[in-house]
Amino acid sequence: MSNRKTTLFYALLIAIASLAVGMVIASRLDLSPESSAQTLAAPPYNNAPITGGITATTFRDVAKAVTPAVVNIRTESRQRTQDLSEFFGGGGGGQGDDLFQRFFGQGDQAPQRQQRPREQVVQAAGTGFIIDKAGFILTNNHVVEGATKIEVSLFGEEADQEYAARVVGRDPLTDSALIELTEKPNHPLPEVKFGDSAQMEQGDWVMAIGNPFGLAHTVSVGVISANSRPFPVADGRTAQVLQTDAAINPGNSGGALINNRGELVGINTGIYSESGGYQGIGFAVPSRLAQRIVADLMKFGEVQRGSIGYIGIEKLSPQLAEEFGVDNTNGALVSRMSRASEAYDAGIRPGDVIVGFNGQDISDPSQFLRLVSDAKVGTTVTVKVLRAGRTLEFKLPIVSSSTSTLRGRR
Repeated sequence: MSNRKTTLFYALLIAIASLAVGMVIASRLDLSPESSAQTLAAPPYNNAPITGGITATTFRDVAKAVTPAVVNIRTESRQRTQDLSEFFGGGGGGQGDDLFQRFFGQGDQAPQRQQRPREQVVQAAGTGFIIDKAGFILTNNHVVEGATKIEVSLFGEEADQEYAARVVGRDPLTDSALIELTEKPNHPLPEVKFGDSAQMEQGDWVMAIGNPFGLAHTVSVGVISANSRPFPVADGRTAQVLQTDAAINPGNSGGALINNRGELVGINTGIYSESGGYQGIGFAVPSRLAQRIVADLMKFGEVQRGSIGYIGIEKLSPQLAEEFGVDNTNGALVSRMSRASEAYDAGIRPGDVIVGFNGQDISDPSQFLRLVSDAKVGTTVTVKVLRAGRTLEFKLPIVSSSTSTLRGRR
């Protein structure tokens, strides 16, 4: 073999070997993609007007069409608990663990025992629904938060047939989470189609599908009793949710709220009830918000929310309005802020009353927090303030809330 051919041969051999080693290293370091999650796009929603009436079979047809895409989620988590023998003795054998001695001591002769925390496996259950045939499922954050094991049961299969799943991303502020089946059935998966939650009005019919009290795939019917209802999610923060009188019982968390066209308009997330039962009002994360949540969780692993840096704001009382020379109690008073914040860099100062955001009047701190949070990261916004009787405007960059904090007091 000529020197040239020999050189080419060994070059090719080294290239092949390098490729093989690279693939092994990538697999060891998890550098290669493990799932199709990175290619999932946010599901589109149908914003065509909802027309037509309710017939004798409308709810029956909706239940038949959507129920197969609703799943039961069972989780396991580990929680630390105190060893009960620290209070009631343990080990036996007359080692001085008398109950009286435990609570009243043995003077200077009492042995000092170190508390031994132990782990306890906690099981829980909830609901979710498939949004993509590849096996992606939306549910509530509190259903999967802290879970060390997630198993999913599908409609129409044996009760003991379960499929493993993993968390793709969570959003505690909206109590939402996206999970993915890591084990899949040998048949195509159904999926829920998204509707437009912005079209829902008071009196519109909706159906809640879930697993209340462990009774899999139960449906309940009601109406939208309020839309854009402010729902507290954190200190000074609210989310605009759908309110319904469709029964949402324990175990229904993460289930689908469906319009009379069989489309998703909300993720069932909670209920307010004075009795502790289903007699109350339920709340659901709107589908438009859910669509954004899916997009961000797929791209970033978290929901990207806007921020203008650390800034504390509070509601104007009549006394504060008079003190700061404001004619009414509309707006948000800047009570404190960081000098390192984008708001401070732009010129906003403590004592300013924020009355406008991108041309929209501000009525209270919650509204301002929501507008900032919803603003797209990387854009620039205009904030209008009142200061000592003057109206001033400032241009502020919107940064990610994961690197900056905006806080408020109601």
